[in-house]
Amino acid sequence: MVVTGLCFVMVTALVKLLGGRIPAAESAFLRYLLGLVFLLPVWRQLAATRLTRRQWRLFGMRGAVHTVGVMLWFYAMTRIPIAEVTAMNYLTPVYVTILAVLVLNERLALRRILAVVAALAGAVLILRPGFRELDPGHLAMLGTAALFSGSYLTAKILSDELSATVVVAMLSVTVTIGLAPFAALHWVTPTLYDLGVLFGVACFATAGHFTMTLAFAAAPVTVTQPVTFLQLVWSVIIGAVFFAEPADPWVIAGGSVIILAVSFITWREAQLKRKHITPPTPATKV
Repeated sequence: MVVTGLCFVMVTALVKLLGGRIPAAESAFLRYLLGLVFLLPVWRQLAATRLTRRQWRLFGMRGAVHTVGVMLWFYAMTRIPIAEVTAMNYLTPVYVTILAVLVLNERLALRRILAVVAALAGAVLILRPGFRELDPGHLAMLGTAALFSGSYLTAKILSDELSATVVVAMLSVTVTIGLAPFAALHWVTPTLYDLGVLFGVACFATAGHFTMTLAFAAAPVTVTQPVTFLQLVWSVIIGAVFFAEPADPWVIAGGSVIILAVSFITWREAQLKRKHITPPTPATKV
């Protein structure tokens, strides 16, 4: 999980490195297009899979939701510090918990409700509305977290019916297709350097999901979840050293509150021996 956190922070840092040279939609499209190379080993399994109409609709819906979420995430990266992006991304599991009540008829006990409220309070600490001017990047990250939660919940439904390989591969394919028209609207010819950076993004994202899977196989989610807090530490360090972004104690405090709340919700699910609905934080990454 430590390596997983480093991989996902590297994804964030590399996207930040591109700056605004490539439009957000095009950057996201190229990241997913280049990432399709990792599907080559499983193409036979994908070709042999027969999906029902309902599954096609769910994959299409997930692809559409995730497409918009990815574009907002890439846009936010060009607007706000790495640490703020990382801290606000911790909200996704909280949104999943709320959506599970609305969509899957999950029941929220008082303790979990208080944990959700605490996480939202953490978001207020990060944003501090009324005390500073909010950037469009902050609003984009709020939208990203909400959309990624919808994507994750759809994946949970599909994972009960299909293999993880098919679910992940279909996300890559549908998001690549979904991003294509948006990328074409304001296409900027990328340099070899830009392509190299975006391929690095795809490599680190794939490696992060792989090491995350190994971590989940080796230990319970209640053990691995708190380690995700280290991502905020890496983000603060990388932002300060490479991008001259000063460490913001409010962001660190807010991110800490959110990850503690998410860890508590995960722990409660394990204590009650429920089927896990709230995802580990890295599971909702780009």
